[in-house]
Amino acid sequence: MADFTQIKRSEHLPIRIAAEIGKEIADGRIRPGQKLPTEHILASTFGVSRSVVREAIAQLRNEGLVETRQGVGAFATELETRQSIRIEAGHLGDRETFRSLFQVRFALETEAAGLAALHHSPADLAKLDEALALMTGAEKWTDQGIVADLAFHKVVAAATHNDYFQQFVGFIAERIHIAINAARAAAILEEIVETTIAEHVAVRDAIASSDPLAAKAAMRHHLEGAARRLSLELEM
Repeated sequence: MADFTQIKRSEHLPIRIAAEIGKEIADGRIRPGQKLPTEHILASTFGVSRSVVREAIAQLRNEGLVETRQGVGAFATELETRQSIRIEAGHLGDRETFRSLFQVRFALETEAAGLAALHHSPADLAKLDEALALMTGAEKWTDQGIVADLAFHKVVAAATHNDYFQQFVGFIAERIHIAINAARAAAILEEIVETTIAEHVAVRDAIASSDPLAAKAAMRHHLEGAARRLSLELEM
């Protein structure tokens, strides 16, 4: 059984940084409309790479706490325009809370796969293949394999060409990262990685076939497997 105390211990670094910045915004230390420090300053402050900071900012943007302006930087959103969905990372250590989030993921991503089969472009398929290449490469045993896994799901959402699917799936995917760590910690790594890769290949092939029913079935099979690996009963 997956150890849900592992989730808190293995919090994804961008999630932790996003939570810190989000608290600064929520507590008013970063005021509405105020520009955030630059990526360079944030990276130095937290002792991480700029790519980690970019992931954290992207998460805050998904949550509605931050808006980015091309060539200018990131700003805390004004209160009157702020639309924020927040799930504190620490809350996901509770099995029922996490189970509820996974049920939402199941519904969203299954439907997203069907829409992706109908609306994907050649560029979307190329991006799915890029993510799969990373998942099956030499780094599949590392955290980069998890990053590629989540990138795959975000590409599926983008392939719907519906911005709302992309926004909500992206938001949930950031939280699912820590669950993948927990699943890996509770299983024989070689078995879980190879099984997960095969499930993703099936999703990719079903989308490429432009068969929405097959794509939904492949995604459903993958997510049911993911739930089993976390010992979650979805009641679906």
